[in-house]
Amino acid sequence: MMGWTAIVVMFLCSFLIGAIPFAKVAMIGTGIDITKVGSKNPGFNNVRRVVGWPRAAIPLVGDIGKGYAALVAFGWSTGIPAVLWSYGIAAVLGHCWSPFLGWNGGKGVATMVGVLLFLEWRITLACLPLYPALRWFGRRMGWKQEGAISSMTTMFVISIFVFALRGMESGIMAFLMFLIVVYRHGPNIREIFRYNG
Repeated sequence: MMGWTAIVVMFLCSFLIGAIPFAKVAMIGTGIDITKVGSKNPGFNNVRRVVGWPRAAIPLVGDIGKGYAALVAFGWSTGIPAVLWSYGIAAVLGHCWSPFLGWNGGKGVATMVGVLLFLEWRITLACLPLYPALRWFGRRMGWKQEGAISSMTTMFVISIFVFALRGMESGIMAFLMFLIVVYRHGPNIREIFRYNG
């Protein structure tokens, strides 16, 4: 049985994998600091808005990939679902509060998707089409912050299905990860309420 020291080390390593700032990597050679332009969020949406595709593909693939990679790297070490989920949560935390970005970071959605693709790929793939559908609908309806609404709603629905189909332990861990994403969307949520207030 793996000891707590090994679990803590793997948690911290997962955090550091999640902390890799792929949005900054995508801007190499442009002279642009992605944390100071646009929404200032180091994520693929801001990169896409500032410089467009294909550079935006780097943080999109990278941020999803690092959530997946953390579990590929350390998932073999435990058969305890809560510990396995904790490595994924660590990667999301690393993305959201990266030491490479002065303890700042992105919103965590893409990294959460990577974690979910490893842990619950069937549920995740079944639910992910909800995201573009909500974005399309939101644009037609003129939603304020339609991207944030679409992201948080999709992650919420996936978490609900994990809870319903996989039980309380996995469900609680999925919701903990979801709450990190909600917290990081705090400014977007406040903007939604100001718009509708």
